[in-house]
This record gives sequence, structure tokens and C-alpha cells, in this order.
Amino acid sequence: MPKTFSLTAKQHDELLHIYRKDPDPELRFRAHILLLLGGGYAWDTIEAMLFCSSRTVDRWLKRFQAEGIEGLTGKKRGRPFRFGLGWVAVLVSWVTTKTPRDFGFLRSRWSCALLALLLRDREGVSASRETVRRWLHRGNLVYRRPRPVLVPDEEERQAKLAELRTLLEGLPDDETAVWQDEVEVHTNPKIGRMWMFRGHQAKVETPGTNEKRHLSGSIHWRTGTVFLTEAAPKQGRNGALFIKHLDELRQRLRRYKKIHVICDNASCHTSLEVIEYLWKWEGRIEVHLLPPYSPDLNPIERVWWHLHENITRNHRCKDLGELLDQVFAWLGQENPFQIEGSVYPKVRAA
Repeated sequence: MPKTFSLTAKQHDELLHIYRKDPDPELRFRAHILLLLGGGYAWDTIEAMLFCSSRTVDRWLKRFQAEGIEGLTGKKRGRPFRFGLGWVAVLVSWVTTKTPRDFGFLRSRWSCALLALLLRDREGVSASRETVRRWLHRGNLVYRRPRPVLVPDEEERQAKLAELRTLLEGLPDDETAVWQDEVEVHTNPKIGRMWMFRGHQAKVETPGTNEKRHLSGSIHWRTGTVFLTEAAPKQGRNGALFIKHLDELRQRLRRYKKIHVICDNASCHTSLEVIEYLWKWEGRIEVHLLPPYSPDLNPIERVWWHLHENITRNHRCKDLGELLDQVFAWLGQENPFQIEGSVYPKVRAA
């Protein structure tokens, strides 16, 4: 029969804190055993309550008596780590800062077998690919798909940005500039965050069959006024829509001798029909292309962002006509807009 076991008040409080607060379930289980022993419960009762064996109760009782609270953390199972952590750092450095081609291999990405081969040939360390896998996990690395990102040519970006800044700074009073881009509005709403009861996901009804309409818009550099051109039904983002918008700009900005249109590199802005149109109106309209993949350099993008935040996100319009009415009503209410961003010179009065 086991000897009587008792806990001091301090030990009881420490074990109770571990049992209630510690995130490790194994540690809470061991504290529970000792609390029950300290409470005078028989071993067979503890075994029945906690679904454990007498060997388990005996092991943690002896560990506690020999080492105290610190003894409950236990010892890590398995063989000890045979190599120093320095080799883990070496592997992590290779995987995160080098490519196989840096070591003469015709491969685009690392594998555990390739790293094991490199360790053997370069460092004289013999390790299997599964050992290498464990070392990489020990170095806090995981094997996952990467995220593709576009990296624009920074030198080209800065050169084009400098050209646009020079253009705007030296623009005469009888010339003006606009930033142009297209936007789509859909009857199936963009989904955004909204307030709802905890545990109950709100629903946004959609019409099912999606309809969409393209809009071509420009924001005036000096006034912040947005000019909008609606595409014909089923008309995509093409050169015809861009030309239609340029015609409207010529009418709306007829007080200016020349209009500079700053837009992205989409094919609808550089098609043959657009080039022919610009040749016809040479001296009246000039198109300037932004650096590739640079929506942050186009202030009209901020207008579209506000449009989606205020109108199209989580909308409940039944058809495209109702949605377009709200879009044009909101644009008319907010016009003129503030030109957001600081990459261009400050606007001066016309």
C-alpha cells in the first residue's frame, strides 16, 4: 500500500495554477494526479477517474518527490540530437538565401535529398533526407507553395515617374492632364466585412446570373473632377470604349488646347485603332503610359476603391440598372474628388 502523500499549501496552489492555466495538456494531467493524491484519493480511484495505470501514478509521484514542480515537465523522448544546431542554421541559410544553381546544380528549388547530397560533398556530414527534413522543421521551415509576386523594373518606374512629374510641373495654363482607368460593376456584389451577430454569418443575397458593365473614367489633375463614360451593353474593356471616353474628354475639356491622358499599359490603350485616333487628333490629345504594374501611381484607382467601399460591396441591387443608378448618383454627389497620393507635384490653380 502506497505511503500517505500530502502537499503543502504552496505546492497545492502551484499545482492548481498549472491544472487551471497551463496550455500543455500533459502538464495539466500530471498536476491533476498529484492534486488528487494530495486530496487523499486512493490510487485505484485516481486510475479510474483519469483512465491511467498505477505505473503512471507512481512515476509522477516519484518524480515530484525527487525534483518538485520542475520534475513535472518530463524528459523528451527519443534519441538526443546527434549534431549541433549549427548545421540546422547552415541548412536554413542555404534554403532561404541560396538556390541550387549557386552550387552548380541544374535545379530550380531545393529538395531534402539534394541538401543531404550537398552536406555530404561540401561539409563531409552524412545525413539522410529524412534527417534533413527534421532539421529544416527544427529551423522553423515548412514546405509550402510560394506566393507569386510581380517585381517591376524600379529603374524604368523611376524614369517614367520623373517624366510625368516634369510634365505636370511645366504644364501651361492652356493644357491639362487627367488620369484614366476603367472599372467594372457587377450585379453579383463584391463581398466585404460587415457587422453581424457573433456565431451567425450574415447573408448577402445575389441575383445569381451575373451582369456587368464597364465604365471608363478620368480624374482631372487640377480640379479633381471625375469624367465617366459608360460602355455599351456587353461591351468589354476595349479600344472602342477608350476612344469613346477620349471623345467625351475633348468635349468636356474644350477650354484646353491640349489634353494629356495618363493611363496604364492595357492593350485597349495601345491598340491600332487607338493609335489611328491619336494620330488624327495629334496636338489635341496625347497619351502617356504609366510604368507597368503601378496602380499606386494612378489617382483614379483611389476613386474606384471608394466606389467599391461605398456602393458595390455587399450591395443589394436587384438588377444592373438599379446598381448603375446608385453608382452615378454617388459619383455625382462626391464630385469633385480629392486627388490622393503624394508622388506627383501639388496642384496649382488653373
